[in-house]
Amino acid sequence: HSCPIRPRTVPSRAPYPAPARARAHRPSPCAPRATMPQVPLVCHGHSRPIVAVEYSHVTPDGVFLISASKDGQPMLRDGDSGDWVGTFQGHKGCVWGATLNREATHAATASADFSARLWNAITGDCLRTFQHKHIVKSVSFSGDGSRLLTGGSEKLLRIYNLNAPEAEPYTMAGSASQIKTAQFIANDELILSSCAEDKGIRVWDVRTNTVVTTLSTESPVMSIEVSNDGKNMTTADGKNVTLWDLSNFTTVKKWTMDYDVSSASVSLKHKKFIAGGPDMWVHLHDMETGAEEQTNKGHHGPVHTVRFAPDQNSYCSGSEDGTIRIWQTVEPKDG
Repeated sequence: HSCPIRPRTVPSRAPYPAPARARAHRPSPCAPRATMPQVPLVCHGHSRPIVAVEYSHVTPDGVFLISASKDGQPMLRDGDSGDWVGTFQGHKGCVWGATLNREATHAATASADFSARLWNAITGDCLRTFQHKHIVKSVSFSGDGSRLLTGGSEKLLRIYNLNAPEAEPYTMAGSASQIKTAQFIANDELILSSCAEDKGIRVWDVRTNTVVTTLSTESPVMSIEVSNDGKNMTTADGKNVTLWDLSNFTTVKKWTMDYDVSSASVSLKHKKFIAGGPDMWVHLHDMETGAEEQTNKGHHGPVHTVRFAPDQNSYCSGSEDGTIRIWQTVEPKDG
């Protein structure tokens, strides 16, 4: 699908129809809900496993969903409908991470082709390629969108100044193994990072280029999600899902599942959390009791990534089976 990304002024479609396999599949509105398992929107288009999904913030043009896949073709979708908006083309290897800036005007991707890329998210044009010396696993914008943070198999964090992109990046060394995920917090003065083979979450001070503390976990952290307001973090390690308070780096709540968790996301609005992993199911739990309220089946491979939408009324999952599924947090009212 070489269709360029649509201008934001067009309400609901790409300049010409997306390939049939990239369109979201909608269940019949007449399907009975009470006794039936939830039927999600199914988003096709990727030809290989999906390893990461991320929602944008709410923008004047709506909410967007970006996906990273081993097919090397990161995609942008409408976050509500799942409709395909466009594909960012140019990487020569698996894409391990994909993210949008706060306004969803720019995207960034991390790839096994030893590069991170900056994209215009409205036209789909690649604006800059940042070469690395090894696989790049993680990419994240600073809150103000002026800097880009990368990490990967070099065990280095790099911060690129997007206002002077040809300048050498600021580097932070000291990670014990491949960096799995890294994100700015605290007005972009601190960075959270986790490693693929080492327990714990490192908290870095950007100004002093040091690790100021390490938050302990039982297993290597597979997933870090920082809430849109920057106050909380949700992590997944082993069978644990943990909600943290980022003002003092304490545990708010920790739940231990009876299944392995690859990714988790919390909805404080609905007091629920979701978790996905190798068992191929997307689990919805009650925050207070930890009880499982819904077991969403449908993926045909391990679930690698789950995220609540910004309004938390829906959530998505990305799987080894190459599909994204969008689920409803609360059953829609009939009538």
